[in-house]
Amino acid sequence: MTGFPVRTFPLRACFAFRRAFLFLTAVCLLSTKAFAAPAPIVLTGSDRRPATSLNGEWASIVDPYFSGLFSFHHEEKKNGWFMNYKAKPGDPFPTEYDFAKAPKLKVPGDWNTQRPSLMYYEGPIWYEKDFTYVPKPHTHVFLHVGAANYHSWFWVNGQKVCEHEGGFTAFNCEVTQAIHSDNNFVVAAVDNTRHEDGVPGLETDWWNYGGLTREVSLIEVPESFIDQYDIHLSRSEDGIIEGWVHVVGAQPGEKAEVEIPGLHAKTTADIGADGRAALHFNVPGLERWTPESPKLYKVLIRAGDDSIDELMGFRTIETRGTEILLNGKPIFLRGIAIHAEAPYRTGRAWSDKDAETLLGWAKELGCDYVRLAHYPHDETMLRAADRMGLFVWSENPVYWALEFDNPKVLAKAEQQLDEEINASRNHAAIILWSMANETPNTPARTQFIETLATRARGLDPTRLITAALLVRAQGNTKIVDDPLGKALDVIGINEYIGWYEGHPDSADTTEWQIAYQKPLIVSEFGAGAKAGLHGGENERWTEEYQANVYRHQLPMLNKIPQLRGMSPWCLMDFRSPNRPLVGIQDEFNRKGLISDQGQKKLAFYVLQKAYRNKTIGKAD
Repeated sequence: MTGFPVRTFPLRACFAFRRAFLFLTAVCLLSTKAFAAPAPIVLTGSDRRPATSLNGEWASIVDPYFSGLFSFHHEEKKNGWFMNYKAKPGDPFPTEYDFAKAPKLKVPGDWNTQRPSLMYYEGPIWYEKDFTYVPKPHTHVFLHVGAANYHSWFWVNGQKVCEHEGGFTAFNCEVTQAIHSDNNFVVAAVDNTRHEDGVPGLETDWWNYGGLTREVSLIEVPESFIDQYDIHLSRSEDGIIEGWVHVVGAQPGEKAEVEIPGLHAKTTADIGADGRAALHFNVPGLERWTPESPKLYKVLIRAGDDSIDELMGFRTIETRGTEILLNGKPIFLRGIAIHAEAPYRTGRAWSDKDAETLLGWAKELGCDYVRLAHYPHDETMLRAADRMGLFVWSENPVYWALEFDNPKVLAKAEQQLDEEINASRNHAAIILWSMANETPNTPARTQFIETLATRARGLDPTRLITAALLVRAQGNTKIVDDPLGKALDVIGINEYIGWYEGHPDSADTTEWQIAYQKPLIVSEFGAGAKAGLHGGENERWTEEYQANVYRHQLPMLNKIPQLRGMSPWCLMDFRSPNRPLVGIQDEFNRKGLISDQGQKKLAFYVLQKAYRNKTIGKAD
């Protein structure tokens, strides 16, 4: 597999020159077919395939100067630590590393919460794991990485198999030629250094958890194999399932088959020259997926010797004027925003237990919708949302201020968007693809995100496009007129009346002016409170103050005619280096309705009552 853009080392003193150079270089690369990389292998539904887990303890070496990969002249080494060389008596050179003696890190898992010395570490860390394997004839083998934050390199038995940039999406490295019988080793270098030209960029409001943060495995597929598929309910034809199956290595005219045994429905389609087989078949008696009845069907996908046993729900989502329609009927989204922060232990969430705890709290709150911010969450979270009947807003990590006029940054954002949609497009729970969060209103920004929105619609025309926008004010009037709204199906807005501006009762006199006749979701509002800290309702940081903000916010938002959903910020407290107030924040964003240790705050019950009694929001 061809690698993604190589490591860069930003120099602030030469920023202007560097930026111009990167812009021209990126334009040249993007326009030169000779440099075009082949389409990456997606392996949609990877968690539904037989796999050999590489989870567990990996040897680790902290390497802040990246001397394991680069020489002191910053030339890539031919005998770097990826060779896993074992020192021998009489060697004419020293070997200054030994994975066999190195301390361990658990995979999946961020390194920050596994050792106190790594809590604030940003830079490269090496991982190594030994494993045994018996190759099979006529079989491709892929190293599947659920996520590695942020830039990562992988070698198997000393042979480089891939390089990847982006910390929240899965990717696959073909290792068929690198792996051999019996004893093998895999080495990874993961670097969570932040860069101006990264996606996200230099500053975020969450902890920069580094490492192999999601599951790692080996996946075997036959010579001709199913790479991707898109199987969904038609918006325009009642009772029709449509879509496609893409098969790598298939000959035109070969067959792909999709079967839904529970509905006695089955179709066979010819594979075209592009590797795709188009699907269009009737499914009488299908029960549509809804939050009240999140019906999932067993779906068998076959092509040649390859097959996948999927579990899928079927529904339609669209807009009509200012309405959001589920299966043709107007809905209101009662939601909450969630970071991928693990309950109780903190660190990056990744397990089924993490997902069930977080989404279980959302259900207890009365939610039918979750905003999974500010990056794609892992497959376990999406599977749980499918099962539990929770709509999902899934977000590309275009966050705050990026280098929006840099084509290289756009390419990175497009890459991550592609990976997000291609891996997750068959989840019934996902109804919204979010392009960005709280970006500055500039022409470069607008063009950048409009490009992403167009790309997202090309990849998946069955879901709604949104973004979380900032609002502006004139006196007591909040105005939503960001030009990016023209490119969106659903307008998302973030506002913090009563926290970052004014007082809780400031909401009582606030009016709203929305420039777009489109559905509106208030994607963020809220206030900080330390669990267990009590006082007056106008005393900041107390549970009473946070609850007071909610009591004033809800009636204000109810007055917005086109309000079709909300996801207050947020479900659970999460780590953030931007939040240093000693004794209160202690490097946690305290806007959660639940503490990181599971303690529910007073505002939880204010929102729960509104959701359960349905006193907030209307569907039309």
